[in-house]
Amino acid sequence: MSLINTWHKMLIIIPLSLLLPACGDEPAESSQGNTPATAITARLNAQVREALDLGDQRDFDNATRGFIAAPPSLTIAGPNDAPVWDMPSYDFITGEAPDTVNPSLWRQATLNNHHGLFKVTEGVYQLRGFDLSNMSIIEGKTGWIVVDPLTTRETAAAAIAFAREHLGNKPISAIIFTHSHVDHFGGVQSVLGAGPQTEIVAPVGFMDEATSENVIAGTTMSRRSMFMYGSQLEHSARGHVGSGLGKGPAFGSVGIAAPTRIIDTTGEALTIDGVEFVFQNAPGSEAPAELTFYLPELKAFCGAEVVSRTMHNLYTLRGTKVRDARKWSHYIDEAITLFPDAEVYFGSHHWPLWGNEVVIDFLKKQRDGYKYIHDQTLRLASQGYTPREIADMLQMPEALRTSFPNRGYYGTLKHNAKAVYQMYFGWYDGNPANLDPLPPEEAAVRYVDSMGGADEILGRAEEDFDKGEYRWVAEVLNHLVFAEPDNQEARELLARTYDQMGYLAESGPWRDVYLTGALELRQGPPKAGLGIANAVDLISETPLDQFFELMGAMLNGPKADGKFFTLNIEFTDLDRVFVLELENAVLHQREGSPAADANATIRITHPMFIKMLTGGAGIRDILFSDDVSVKGSKLDLLQFFRLLEQPNDTFNIVTP
Repeated sequence: MSLINTWHKMLIIIPLSLLLPACGDEPAESSQGNTPATAITARLNAQVREALDLGDQRDFDNATRGFIAAPPSLTIAGPNDAPVWDMPSYDFITGEAPDTVNPSLWRQATLNNHHGLFKVTEGVYQLRGFDLSNMSIIEGKTGWIVVDPLTTRETAAAAIAFAREHLGNKPISAIIFTHSHVDHFGGVQSVLGAGPQTEIVAPVGFMDEATSENVIAGTTMSRRSMFMYGSQLEHSARGHVGSGLGKGPAFGSVGIAAPTRIIDTTGEALTIDGVEFVFQNAPGSEAPAELTFYLPELKAFCGAEVVSRTMHNLYTLRGTKVRDARKWSHYIDEAITLFPDAEVYFGSHHWPLWGNEVVIDFLKKQRDGYKYIHDQTLRLASQGYTPREIADMLQMPEALRTSFPNRGYYGTLKHNAKAVYQMYFGWYDGNPANLDPLPPEEAAVRYVDSMGGADEILGRAEEDFDKGEYRWVAEVLNHLVFAEPDNQEARELLARTYDQMGYLAESGPWRDVYLTGALELRQGPPKAGLGIANAVDLISETPLDQFFELMGAMLNGPKADGKFFTLNIEFTDLDRVFVLELENAVLHQREGSPAADANATIRITHPMFIKMLTGGAGIRDILFSDDVSVKGSKLDLLQFFRLLEQPNDTFNIVTP
């Protein structure tokens, strides 16, 4: 990890003539304008190759162990025949890493390319590479217990059909959702079986967390996820190669199903379809609602996503609440204590491990990785160091630094250290200059002026780029692009800089962020966002109060200043009434009896309300719909809805 974290400093201490030659073939020209690796980038990546034992075959042996079969071409189409999942697009990942990909990330991407149906241990199977996550199958007395039915209806259907092709056509007797992230439950409709009798087990808080995470802050998170997962990037050696956690998210039809059994206690034993389970409740670890479980008869531990074959995120680049590293580490330590005899580990991502000593060693290093980041961040903060300083100073101890599952293929040491600082101390680093800084555009204009103008900055930036000082070039040119967004020379040099930073990144998300930034500088923001049209089944299960909270976040405060409205919203198909009150430019909601003095009462069905809130229908369409009736002032109702601002899901990120 130290080499990756300090590549920008290496040029100062290592003469260029002593850097090792590059080994990978130069990839074909990018259709998205990405430039080749510079000589310095190639040689820095070669240094990574020399610093790590990338030839260690143990992970490759484990990633292929138990292989049964793989589809001849794993391309899965969605409702409009557009590909939801396309494993063949990653066929370019073979052989030595090219100069444009960090060799350590290339190794992880190569491992994540192994896909198909695998036998983990007697009675336990996994479908890997059908989606970002794994679907696990446990043989029960009467049928299959499915663990984590993937992200989408389409990928889950393909996975379960492939399993039946090779294992027999067995019914689904139960489903386990290990946690509240969509890639672990979104495909449930394809595996529900014959009817509602299928038992569904989930951790406490699952439904609320699964439906609420992307509602109130959904647009911003969705836009940023396009950077984090490289959804606009071509799959190539100059583009997206994988997320580190897997290949990438599937984009298809997303659903959900309510659990029939909630796990809220660690150590709870439960027999499901004749199979004994012991559960660990791990809320607030990798997800707000999460569980792991142990199969005593098989001595097999399912670590869900509490442990993975990568350092995970304490903070995700798409934007989520910071996760508690101390608590996360505690849960892993607890699992070691609870299940010390485990002979098999399997998880929600990546490949399994076998052998008690190997499994316990893996768990200990995962445990200690998060605890080390937590403790050392606080130690350095207590010495007065700020988040950016701590991120550059931290280095994992050798035992963790040389352990591939502790490397930053998904989360990174740098942004995880900043996350620990943020959790305890927030955004402010204590420096008065950072208490009330100028907004980016205004500051950028002044920076450019103080540095002698655009021509002077570009000249120096070219020189620094040629020296491989990419981080500094990005910082300087970001000011110039924000001051002069139409300066094409500045945009292209910054894009070239982001190319090189992406090629050097060990983290799949960091690579995607840099390369998507370069794409946006060259082509502008996307024409359309990710959208929510395919998530109707999920949205329909979202608690209504979440949507009223969303309305509050859509309210244009300055326009609402001085206005007062009271509205009743009666859901005719749910027999529920909500009262909305606007005062002091803030929207409040309560459920109960309708307000007698309301400006208007709108009687509406739940599906039409969802359509209205998600942009599927305008307010004028709503007012003339057969599913809606209005009592009171339609003018007041129109005036109220005009105060709600539709989110922009394609807003600029790398330009003003």
